[in-house]
Amino acid sequence: MDLINLLTLLTVIGAAFAFINVRYFKLPETIGLMVISIIASLIVIVVGHFEKPVYDYVKNIVNNIDFSKVLFDFMLSFLLFAGSFHTDFSALKENKFQIIMMATVGVFLSTLIIGSFTYFILAILMNMPIEYIYCLIFGALISPTDPIAVLGILTKAGVPKKIEVTIVGESLFNDGVGVVVFVILFTIAQLGLAKVDIGDVAILISKEVIGGIGLGLLLGWVTYELLRRIDHYQTEVMITLAVVMGGYLLARKLHFSGPLAMVVAGLFTGGHTKKKAMSETTQDYVYKFWEMLDVLLNALLFLLIGFEILVIHFEWYYFYSSIVIIPLVLLGRYLAIIIPKPIFKKRLNTDAKTDFFFTWGGLRGGISIAMVLSLAGIPNYQLLLFITYAVVLFSIIVQGLTIEKLVAKFFKNSK
Repeated sequence: MDLINLLTLLTVIGAAFAFINVRYFKLPETIGLMVISIIASLIVIVVGHFEKPVYDYVKNIVNNIDFSKVLFDFMLSFLLFAGSFHTDFSALKENKFQIIMMATVGVFLSTLIIGSFTYFILAILMNMPIEYIYCLIFGALISPTDPIAVLGILTKAGVPKKIEVTIVGESLFNDGVGVVVFVILFTIAQLGLAKVDIGDVAILISKEVIGGIGLGLLLGWVTYELLRRIDHYQTEVMITLAVVMGGYLLARKLHFSGPLAMVVAGLFTGGHTKKKAMSETTQDYVYKFWEMLDVLLNALLFLLIGFEILVIHFEWYYFYSSIVIIPLVLLGRYLAIIIPKPIFKKRLNTDAKTDFFFTWGGLRGGISIAMVLSLAGIPNYQLLLFITYAVVLFSIIVQGLTIEKLVAKFFKNSK
């Protein structure tokens, strides 16, 4: 199935499932679409026991979708720009230290802690021969909170503004850091630690991060300079779209972090450019355009996450492993949040309730699945894929659906 037919099919299914969710399920959009797509996948599996050609046909369609390529090469740039464009930059600045710490130090600590927990449980306690480096790779791909999942769920839960901004801001930046850590660890696994030069690693990190941020600022400035010279909302919408598509392609060519470039460009455009270079009419049209595109791509992404269940191999010991690993992933995130606090007492002075909410509100999503799918062929791939998928499902469905109740319990008197 070619790309046009695939997008058409997904859009039709997405619209139908969105109607069913709004009319009957009444769940948050992203959760509802994923739940319905999982139900549909399970129905296909059951029908497949009686009509195998139906199951084979649907599974073949899902198998031919390169989830990693669709997300990283197509959807991610639009989703990150849209998310950061709609984020209050001034509020981010007020909480910048906490956001930077959670998006950098937090990701490194979480990778190490979760990877070590996973190795201890799987290799030592459950006698599954899995190398430590692959456990660290799992820690790297599951540590970043997903900006798409967070923006789609958390912002509608009534969370106090400071906490919401911190989690959303962290999620916008930590996926770029997480991808860099993931790539470095995967390179080490392929080449061996002895063949990896520490200086080269430092250069790679600097180039990805600094280059991504610098490119994002350049894209934001170019957008500002173009938009302030005209007042024609149709053209201005097209310019923002061109900047995202062209900027992400340029980042890939230069080996800069595309996600970081899109986040910075989105923040610049949604803050400085919107105020200084857009008329009220343009602001309204640009805002609604990116909001609608965000909704559509979110729908397609969470549909794909739900349908991935058709191509995931099931073993009971995979299931048992996931039950053990899920709480350890949450514990790893919690420890990554509280460990730096004694060192930065004045700047990281959150209370226990807030730390717990940072842990529970850090949702995982499509980015983790895309990264693990890119590992096809490594030892224990199916096990890591199953565990990652289980963590993401738990995160979006269980954590996502209980966030509002936690807010009511912990922050009922907060604004």
